[in-house]
Amino acid sequence: MTRGEQLYEGKAKIVYATDDPDVYIQDFKDSATAFDGKKKGTIGGKGRMNNAISSRLFILLGRMG
Repeated sequence: MTRGEQLYEGKAKIVYATDDPDVYIQDFKDSATAFDGKKKGTIGGKGRMNNAISSRLFILLGRMG
């Protein structure tokens, strides 16, 4: 699967199209903000944890139809 065009970028993730129109890639960031963006920092492993949570939610949603 090939990472294609960037479709969205927010504070927590970047979403890319792929060569399969039904599949997207989410790239989660380790960055963190607080107080409406007044405080910014990095939390090592945050992106990996967000990816694991998102993956689990999509599996559960798939099972529920």
